[in-house]
Amino acid sequence: MTLAFLLFAGVDSSNAQAARCWLATEHGAVGDGTTVNTKALQAAIDDCARSSGGTLVIPAGTFLTGALFLKPGVSLRVEKGGVLKGSNQLRDYLPAGVAETDRGHQPFALINGGGLTGIEVTGEGTIDGNGERWWAEYWQLRNARDPDLAFKTRRPRLLRFVNCNRVRVAGLHLQNQAVWCLHFQFCEDAVAEDLIIRAGHTAPSSDGIDVDSCRRTRITRCDIDVNDDDISIKAGVAGDASRVNHPCEDVLVEHCRFGYGHGGVAIGSETFGSIRNVEVRDCVAEEDNWAPIRFKTTPSRSGVVENVVFRNFTLRGVRRAIEINMDWRSGTSGPQPPASVLPVLRQLKFINVTGTATSVGIITGLADSFVDGAKFEACDITARQGLVITNARDVDTTGLTLHVSEGEPIIRR
Repeated sequence: MTLAFLLFAGVDSSNAQAARCWLATEHGAVGDGTTVNTKALQAAIDDCARSSGGTLVIPAGTFLTGALFLKPGVSLRVEKGGVLKGSNQLRDYLPAGVAETDRGHQPFALINGGGLTGIEVTGEGTIDGNGERWWAEYWQLRNARDPDLAFKTRRPRLLRFVNCNRVRVAGLHLQNQAVWCLHFQFCEDAVAEDLIIRAGHTAPSSDGIDVDSCRRTRITRCDIDVNDDDISIKAGVAGDASRVNHPCEDVLVEHCRFGYGHGGVAIGSETFGSIRNVEVRDCVAEEDNWAPIRFKTTPSRSGVVENVVFRNFTLRGVRRAIEINMDWRSGTSGPQPPASVLPVLRQLKFINVTGTATSVGIITGLADSFVDGAKFEACDITARQGLVITNARDVDTTGLTLHVSEGEPIIRR
């Protein structure tokens, strides 16, 4: 399979360069790291939109802010030495008039875009989620087994784009997200490139990039080290999937580095709307990454995952080279009843996957829904433990060379 046919039109750079730039400091924003600039920055965005669009520029300095909402025709650029830093107060991410104690309201992201076409968030500067406060609260409450954990630890994403076309996020250093970092949902022709994404290894659910029920997404030359999946490709939670039935399809990930993370590129665990036509190529995973090649779903979730290729993937000291698990559970979710239609995984390919791992990994299907069709070509992996295959059929390992020091290289159950 190849995704070379995909076209990523992006933003017309000539128009973007010709558009007017709006300097944040000329609209009342103060980059002293303590002044909360939400009103000044949002007013600049709104004025820019009313004046036929342009780019809001964040210059050198640290500009503290709550949730910001991009408008049609308005892009954002953070200059070298500039930091757009999120407030660590929940009230700065809630709708006006909503108190932190009110239920039924999830926080907005730091940067929000809804229904936009042809915008960019770029620059050589930093967008910082300032998430340490939320990380500490989460672990304190989880360790105490607080039944109100989800409500008490509502956390803002860093950037979220919903129903957007031709949106590009590039060049930036994104860090310290309170929860997911860059989230594309129901978008078409989205591009993430040349990003450095970092979160502390105590940051819960700090996914680097989430591609959720999108069409034609390209992620290239990104360097990601977080405390959850570095990239997660998914297709909606149950309510969204049943209402919208929007697949995630035609995704290309290339020339990326994955440091620490629970997965390098993870497919799932939200598979309700189906995921298809994904290619990951010319990437490297290292720094004790848990599972650079990862598929996960559960019996309680439906959908079809098919036509996925990992090609030219180098592994350097990762935990599991491959993890395919259709009976996956998160750390906080217990068993749930199976869906009326179980999830399906089929047509998977692994080409020139090479390197070192603690374990080659697992391929685990369900008793009533096997992993159906996985092929290895020109793969060579050195590991302490081998590959365990359970509830799977048509797994072609003739192109998989294993150097295993403990036990059998391949165990089929």
